[in-house]
Amino acid sequence: MGDVVNLRQFKKAKARSEKEKSAEQNRLSHGRTKAEKSLTSAINEKTEKALDQSKLEKSRKETD
Repeated sequence: MGDVVNLRQFKKAKARSEKEKSAEQNRLSHGRTKAEKSLTSAINEKTEKALDQSKLEKSRKETD
């Protein structure tokens, strides 16, 4: 026979571990210095600008 498991304690332990995972994720995304945030935003802006420059514009047909 298997060991007796208290489901209430099991559920609480599982909830604690999931909460810890989300806290770790928040620490990674929000726990950055101002310099790191500005560097990331600068890289994103540069990438977006390069992408916009490489787009081809469609010619518009003039109807008169």
